[in-house]
Amino acid sequence: MIATLVHLVIYLLVVGVIVWLLMYLIDYIPVPAPFNRVAHIIIVVVSVLIVIFLMLGLIGEGPALRLGR
Repeated sequence: MIATLVHLVIYLLVVGVIVWLLMYLIDYIPVPAPFNRVAHIIIVVVSVLIVIFLMLGLIGEGPALRLGR
């Protein structure tokens, strides 16, 4: 169980760094305001879905991204 939690923390850190990098790149590249906002919303929605799938895999329900089992 401890190994699964460690893997979950590592996955969350990786997802967080990737989301941060994508947000930074969207802000760095000069795009018009509506497209910038839509890109931010898409990144947040996808990252939340990834975290939900990771949590569901932790409790053994739904789609699982193998967390050290």
